[in-house]
Amino acid sequence: MNTLIQKYNVPGPRYTSYPTVPFWDNSTFSETAWVRSLRRAFSVSNHTSGISLYIHLPYCDSLCTFCGCNKRITRNHGVESPYIDALLAEWGLYCDLLPEMPRIAELHLGGGTPSFFSPEQLRRLLNGLFSRATPSESPDYGWEGHPNNTTCEHLETLYDFGFRRVSFGVQDYDPVVQQAIHRIQPFENVRKVTEWARQIGYTSISHDLVFGLPFQTTDSIVDTIFKTLTLHPDRIAFYSYAHVPWIEGINGQRGFRESDLPTPDQKRLLYQTGRDLLEQAGYVEIGMDHFALPHDSLYSALENGTLHRNFMGYTTTQTQVLIGLGASSIGDVWTAFAQNEKELDVYMSRVLAGELPLLRGHVLDDQDQFLRRQILNIMCQGKTQWHLSSWSKSEWEMLSARLESFWLDGLLDFDAEGLWVRPEGRPFLRNICMAFDERLNYAQPQTRLFSQTI
Repeated sequence: MNTLIQKYNVPGPRYTSYPTVPFWDNSTFSETAWVRSLRRAFSVSNHTSGISLYIHLPYCDSLCTFCGCNKRITRNHGVESPYIDALLAEWGLYCDLLPEMPRIAELHLGGGTPSFFSPEQLRRLLNGLFSRATPSESPDYGWEGHPNNTTCEHLETLYDFGFRRVSFGVQDYDPVVQQAIHRIQPFENVRKVTEWARQIGYTSISHDLVFGLPFQTTDSIVDTIFKTLTLHPDRIAFYSYAHVPWIEGINGQRGFRESDLPTPDQKRLLYQTGRDLLEQAGYVEIGMDHFALPHDSLYSALENGTLHRNFMGYTTTQTQVLIGLGASSIGDVWTAFAQNEKELDVYMSRVLAGELPLLRGHVLDDQDQFLRRQILNIMCQGKTQWHLSSWSKSEWEMLSARLESFWLDGLLDFDAEGLWVRPEGRPFLRNICMAFDERLNYAQPQTRLFSQTI
């Protein structure tokens, strides 16, 4: 295994989309193209599955130095109301473009720290959203809470709007690790909010853990997993720390030295240790980074083949329309992607001026859509199929050569009509998907764009 880690530990995307954001072709994108693609997808999706909505809430009270999210650090809660105004204004712009009232099947509040916002402001946001939309018959609504500032009122407020999923960011319980990542979080706080959520009626409670953090050891991972298991969360996200301090806007990751991080071999051992403990406790690995108990809807989606992956990660809902609201949010209508302005002040000024605050985007051609489907199948199902006629002779020869390396290493099987990832290949899903990534393979970027795959 160590030899494979050394071989495949290269920078690579996490494939929440294809093409990945650094390879979008903005020259073919425009607001007109985005709106046209949105309306076309909406006309189908709204009458079948409904639509998805992601809302980015970027404010945090303090900086966590492991975080790669788009955020603004402030203790001034006077920023809440103006930002909610901007979100509702942006939602109004989209609703004015659509031919009928949207049916929201999937809704996620991410950040940043959604629980930075008061329950009153979150209530105002959701009342505004649902004044121009209705929930679908079986909605899947979730949000991200910080255990240190989530209150019972937060949980009750969102529950009343149909939220049944909540994820709490834990990361690691080791005091040395918490100090390094500036995330001081007592176990008691996590226990308290988990019990509140369960008492209120949330049916899927998730704890987010991270391996590969500075000063982490197998002992700290074991302790963190054991503490987590005492609270019996329905899902556990076990993320690989993505160290990308060179990316603009992620300077917080320079809060510790690279020498403080586990080596690739050590990091792989952290993952293996955590995975073994979770599987022994009855959790099932779902795609990449996620584990769920058999009663959870994420496991059911894996079993019945409806597991999906988008910019919100793994989801149980498949819609043709994902609208992203808020600074840096990304929308996806299958044939096109669009990302909002990242700079908070620019985003707010454009929205309040009556503009869709689009920063960049990409219109997918036929090959993009075909490759996107292959990568999505691998990430969600660990397998994919195709017709050999889908590839030109040279394309098939190049793909076969790339896949043969994985086959020789015992990580997958493939033939002229499909691919199947072996259990030994699960840790290398990102690498396997890279074999299909024509934009990455042809571009060969000269600068680092992605975190290491291991």
